[in-house]
Amino acid sequence: MELFGLKVFTLGGFGEIAAGDDLAALINEAAQSRLVDGDIVAVTSKIVSKAEGRVVQAADREQAITDETVRVVASRAHPGGVTRIVENRQGLVMAAAGVDTSNAPEGVVLLLPVDPDGSARAICAALRERTGLRLGVLITDTAGRPWREGQTDIAIGAAGLAVLDDLRGTTDVSGRRLDVTAAAVADEIAGAADLVKGKTSGNPVAVIRGLGRLVGELDAAGARALQRPSDTDMFRLGTAEARAEGYGEGFVAGLAAAAGKS
Repeated sequence: MELFGLKVFTLGGFGEIAAGDDLAALINEAAQSRLVDGDIVAVTSKIVSKAEGRVVQAADREQAITDETVRVVASRAHPGGVTRIVENRQGLVMAAAGVDTSNAPEGVVLLLPVDPDGSARAICAALRERTGLRLGVLITDTAGRPWREGQTDIAIGAAGLAVLDDLRGTTDVSGRRLDVTAAAVADEIAGAADLVKGKTSGNPVAVIRGLGRLVGELDAAGARALQRPSDTDMFRLGTAEARAEGYGEGFVAGLAAAAGKS
């Protein structure tokens, strides 16, 4: 019987990241020559945001959410304030547009990187150049999920690896054709990395070993390829928003019909 394994571990030695820091150099230094060909490096988006200077004053958090919002999916008032689920500039649907105060310096909040796939490509290219290894890079962030309690990390940026393992057209062990199966492996790797990085341990980078088959060209499709197009999104709005939109459209249609009969 052939056995398969996966190894996930963190890289220590990271201090507070500041704007302008060279993340590839810091990752390479922290790795201490432990990286091998085919490794995937998962980097928490917080340190990418810090290195890219994506910070605003904490007092402007609500305005920052508004500024980063392209489309409101759902908004709910509660005793603690208002929760907004929105599509942000990066095309991600997230609470508060991904604007976050956790693991941020006092008095500021962090915005997501402007171009997470571009950030991943830059880090991946620099790491490959420094190490001479065939590596993949993910930029990860935490998100909630419809129908499920809790949060998990997902890939918001990717470079040098396949983000989908597309099995459509192949057959299962019983010989049945697979027509819809395409595993979101980048998100699965991001979740595995978060198990060792944690939220409070101060370990912003993890290495995933054993998935070298997914590592490929630097210009492979990034994490944006995981975002579902609007025309196939069956849950584009929250329930209250969808009802209000449908009611509004029905009301306008009713007025038009009434006018046509008069």
